[in-house]
Amino acid sequence: MVNKAGWCATAALLLCSQLSLAADNMRLHGALVAEPCVIPPGDETVVLDFDTVIDKYLYMNTRTHGQPFELHLAQCDLSLGKTVKVTFSGNESTALPGLLALNGASQASGIAIGMETPQGDPLPINQPGKAQALVSGANILTAHAYVQGEPDALKHKAIERGPFSAVATFSLEYE
Repeated sequence: MVNKAGWCATAALLLCSQLSLAADNMRLHGALVAEPCVIPPGDETVVLDFDTVIDKYLYMNTRTHGQPFELHLAQCDLSLGKTVKVTFSGNESTALPGLLALNGASQASGIAIGMETPQGDPLPINQPGKAQALVSGANILTAHAYVQGEPDALKHKAIERGPFSAVATFSLEYE
């Protein structure tokens, strides 16, 4: 029994020493930068629920009213940047260029998601928005999202009902 325990301890030491020899084949790189603002923890993800959208409303009006959502920025330091441009990136609708296509798992079809400023100016997907002035400290950037019917689906009354979702990623460019 003593020899068996001694053998296990020796085998474990050999395994550890072999692993330590291979550790120098991993290289880690990165860049530490200063950003003018930070996104507070918990505010990295924005979820917007359109609730129920009625197809008849889209046939009559082509799109819904915009629903506001906010991007929160904190600890903004104007010495590092005075303006910010927001870009929403994602899969663009082929039927409605500039709008966000639905995820493939969506049951609904014939619609896309548009984004705009609170003033109603379009925020095309995959294109930077206009520069917005920052203030020192906390900032709230507001945009609106809406559901719009695709032209052919509206014309042929072919909007398919069902749950839908879409994903966009926002990025911030400071100047």
